[in-house]
Amino acid sequence: MRQQIDGAALRNMVLCAYDALEANEQAINELNVFPVPDGDTGANMRLTLGSAAADLRRKEATTVTATADRVASALLRGARGNSGVILSLLFRGLSKGLKKLETATAAEYAKAMTTGVESAYKAVMKPAEGTILTVSRMAAETANAKAQESEYFEEMLYAAVEGAKTALDDTVNQNPVLKKAGVIDAGGYGYVLMLEAMLGYLEGRVTVNQNPGGAAKTKADFTAFATEDIKYTYCTEFIVRKSGAAKSPDLLRAYLENIGDSIVMVDDAEIIKVHVHTNAPGRVLTQALTYGPLLTTKIENMREQHTSLEEQAQATEAAAPAEAEAEPEEQPIPEPVPAEKPIGTVCVCAGDGLEELFRQLGADGIVSGGQTMNPSTEDILRAVNLTPAETVFVFPNNKNIIMAAEQCAPLTPKKVIVIPSRTVPQCISAMMRLSPDSTPEQLQAEFTDAISTVHTIQVTYAARDSEFDGHAIHAGEFLTLMDGALVGSFASTDELVSSLGPTISPLDPEFVTVYYGQDVAENDAESFSSALGDSFPDTETFLIRGGQPVYYYMISVE
Repeated sequence: MRQQIDGAALRNMVLCAYDALEANEQAINELNVFPVPDGDTGANMRLTLGSAAADLRRKEATTVTATADRVASALLRGARGNSGVILSLLFRGLSKGLKKLETATAAEYAKAMTTGVESAYKAVMKPAEGTILTVSRMAAETANAKAQESEYFEEMLYAAVEGAKTALDDTVNQNPVLKKAGVIDAGGYGYVLMLEAMLGYLEGRVTVNQNPGGAAKTKADFTAFATEDIKYTYCTEFIVRKSGAAKSPDLLRAYLENIGDSIVMVDDAEIIKVHVHTNAPGRVLTQALTYGPLLTTKIENMREQHTSLEEQAQATEAAAPAEAEAEPEEQPIPEPVPAEKPIGTVCVCAGDGLEELFRQLGADGIVSGGQTMNPSTEDILRAVNLTPAETVFVFPNNKNIIMAAEQCAPLTPKKVIVIPSRTVPQCISAMMRLSPDSTPEQLQAEFTDAISTVHTIQVTYAARDSEFDGHAIHAGEFLTLMDGALVGSFASTDELVSSLGPTISPLDPEFVTVYYGQDVAENDAESFSSALGDSFPDTETFLIRGGQPVYYYMISVE
């Protein structure tokens, strides 16, 4: 066993930690409390640490101090989501604790872990226990205790892992939301996986992936076969809710085998989920309806897709034959542009309709992102630096982007004020109060007041079966949240509209605005909005195409 680590060892420990996050990204994501479709904690932690992994692979490791500083710097710029920002804070404090060290002993490293925890707790406005904060704190405490008894690095880190695991198991009891769902904290789980991988490297059980991405193809070769070779044209997927007389799903499988291939069928007590390649999707769906109502359907023409992808692949190959020879250079963050006005705004959103709306409302910068694709601190910083204003207001429009936005302030000479908007409708209401004649202080007060007057209902789909707080949630249903709290999940839009009446009525709204997403046809959106408006005859109801992914509808109630 070793008594200290050098810069090369720390580099490899971090790279192994990244490999662990990459391998377990989906498992971490699936610990999300609500079964919403997102790339939340696992993706954010992996992308955040990935920024450091890419930097470490570009340069040789030197001292512990230099390696820790590079990791901290890369994580600060690449932080995504709350879990990613906290991870960056832990490493930022770790780098402070390892200053001026060629190598680090077990005691020095354990003490630096404590500095990292202190940095994270200090930066989070309302630190909550039962999260990655608790897990990292317990890891540091047990690491320091062991370092007082043993000088061996592996024993210290083993104690950190055991302390982290104990804390992780208890997160389900510390956090009321986790207790309702009966799950451990996702960020804490990711942190435990990182520590285990770092210990595994020191013990020789885990090795660094020297060829990230591997020798295997990262994309299929679409020129390997002709479009005409595709036997069945349509990739057909659907979910049907069982109802009426109980028919055997085996009969449906037998029917599908006669008119298609690549059949995947999942059957449970409530639904049947099917994937099949066929030339007769209409006949497939007609047969499915004999089992009950369809909850979701998706039909794609694989011949058209193949032809398009084949053309893209050929064009890419012709245009960039030497692309694989060199690793892409890091894109520098643009220097802050000179101020041409006192006030500027940057809004985070996804959807061409919403982007256009924000530009009409006067937004200087648009950062693409939201649920499933949290932008990094660097993404937001680019937009801030390119805004020609002295003071830049940033609207994150998602609770998981607020902390990443706040990290921009010390990275630019511009004054950055983050308005803690959690939804796009809140931001739209605030932007309607934008006045170039107001001072930053006046606008901050106006914006903060505006977002407090808006309630937001978000309608997406349940990504998996679940049960939360007495609600039985079925995959494929319309999953509905209001101000982040679960309203329920519904098999049809009629059920959804009926449920929204009692939900919205107590708010006594003056305006209800429905923003419909990219997966909703205009006539369906009009029918939905009209039915919703009938529930509130004294309220003005508006319909706007947002074009947003993930959410079928975002409903603003004011």
